[in-house]
Amino acid sequence: MNSKDVRELPSYRFSHHALTWWGTMGVIAIEGTVFALAVMAYYYLRSHSNTWPMSMKPPELLWGTLNTVVLVASGVPNHLAKKAAEAHDIHGVRLWLGVSLLFGLAFIVVRCFEFAALNCRWDSNAYGSIVWVLLGLHTTHLVTDVYDSAVLYGLFFTDKLDGKRFVDVSENAVYWYFVLAAWLPIYFTIYFGARAV
Repeated sequence: MNSKDVRELPSYRFSHHALTWWGTMGVIAIEGTVFALAVMAYYYLRSHSNTWPMSMKPPELLWGTLNTVVLVASGVPNHLAKKAAEAHDIHGVRLWLGVSLLFGLAFIVVRCFEFAALNCRWDSNAYGSIVWVLLGLHTTHLVTDVYDSAVLYGLFFTDKLDGKRFVDVSENAVYWYFVLAAWLPIYFTIYFGARAV
């Protein structure tokens, strides 16, 4: 039997070579399915109603559109944080993950105004319920990823830093891509599904 010395092999890898990548893909598949079902529920309810939205104005476009711009713009520092992590550039990770975190926090602040501008309550009728569910689901994903980003950001200023943390930043960026991509159909559903003839 020929034995090989594996001590020199890296203890971590990026992309599909990492177990965390597969975990992230599994979470994205599950959560993407939930988003798709919620969007389908919106259009199902809409197809069974004579008036939509039901006896109320559609949501105001300002805050949702502003949040869409903020979220799309956040893709740039997020991508740069991912690239810095894969290059093991600690200073780049600190910079771009910090900027990404600020974008996420800005999005959460604007989201508060967005909820206030929906022109419906969650318990007003089927329309109000599904709009609040869609916005609430996305907000939950947003808040959890911002929290995760904040923890990672803090770890990059401690002595508990090892190579696996760079993989964590890379996978965190992949999840942020999902949060960004998932928002676009939800945005169009909430803000233009109520305006379409």
